Amino acid sequence: MFFHDKRLQYKVRVDKPNPQFARLLQQAIGGIEGEIRVCLQYLFQAWGARGPAKYRDMLLETGTEEISHIEMLCTAVALNLEGAKGSIIDEVVSSNPVVEQIMGGMDPRHYLSAGLAAMAADANGVPFNGSWVVASGNLAADMYANVMAESTGRTLATRLWESTSDPGMKDMLAFLIARDTMHQNQWLAVLEELGGPSAHPIPNSFPRDEEVSAFSYSFISTDINLPEKPIARWTDGTSVDGKGVFTFEHGTPIGEEPVLAPPIPEGYAQTEQMVNKNL
Repeated sequence: MFFHDKRLQYKVRVDKPNPQFARLLQQAIGGIEGEIRVCLQYLFQAWGARGPAKYRDMLLETGTEEISHIEMLCTAVALNLEGAKGSIIDEVVSSNPVVEQIMGGMDPRHYLSAGLAAMAADANGVPFNGSWVVASGNLAADMYANVMAESTGRTLATRLWESTSDPGMKDMLAFLIARDTMHQNQWLAVLEELGGPSAHPIPNSFPRDEEVSAFSYSFISTDINLPEKPIARWTDGTSVDGKGVFTFEHGTPIGEEPVLAPPIPEGYAQTEQMVNKNL
């Protein structure tokens, strides 16, 4: 069960409304780096969590916090869109200030589809894509996905911070950047608790003797120029998980050329395809 407090998690203030910046903020809402993605990712991971309850509880609490971040950003978009009239419009002559803002860089759907409000879409108006949500059921794998999500989200937030001179927007974004800092460390702390690098490879429950072990720690170069082995961490020495030794080799085909059966009649390929495959 979820409960809602009408007060925002952190203050949202827009000193100088800017419909163009509202469009940029959409990326932090419905883009692949945005808050809808991390919100659903953490919640779906929690709803399917098996094992120690503390991980499920943590994911639920963080996913719920991300709902509040969506609310903050949606409020920021709406407040910026309230500036569809004013000093920016004064620079041009128009009988319809809202339409003029659309021509000046505002997302037209903010007006046409949402009535000067935020949408579940990115900065180009592309709807949020649920395929971005990672919830594998493997806690360690999901934590790495979460670190990536928070890292790209924090990168986006810093770019948005750089893109505005509005003190209120900078303050809100600085808060979101701080929360991304915590969440990155939070997921890394879980990985550390699970054993850190020694818990690799993921999943660590698969029997290692079932692998073709000769290839488990070999870097295979596919460079046609056959370069010398580079001096690099991943080409020499003990592997990061401590369970093997890195090697370097040039890629060599081990398999055979694939040979497929002829088309089945029910597939209705061309007649010319129905020939002896050896011709």
